[in-house]
Amino acid sequence: MRIFSLHGAGKPVDRSKALTCLLMNQFATPGLGSLMAGRIVEGAVQLIFAIAGFVCVVGWFVQVVYVQYQTITTSQAIATPYPWLGQVGGILFVASWLLSWITSLSLLRNAKENAPNRPPPPRPPKIQ
Repeated sequence: MRIFSLHGAGKPVDRSKALTCLLMNQFATPGLGSLMAGRIVEGAVQLIFAIAGFVCVVGWFVQVVYVQYQTITTSQAIATPYPWLGQVGGILFVASWLLSWITSLSLLRNAKENAPNRPPPPRPPKIQ
């Protein structure tokens, strides 16, 4: 399965691929499953939000650790310079996760609509 290929952009997605994309979106990286399904714009937006949120949260965490280190070494309480950075990062990451959830549900719905109508498998004969 190619991740960044435009080869499958217009093809309908089957149920197996839709489930794989849902798992990638929800448990690996938001946006990656959407890109795998051929939804390039949605996947790119989700991935950018997730990466931006992750960078903001890591930046906030580094600031908190630095402030704590300075407090320990100088015995003076120092305020964190940008406390909003962690909140913005968390909001961005949750937004990307929710957008990827919506896209995943859309993929599953489309896979269900595109599924061929097969007759049920034949029953085996009764043994008497």
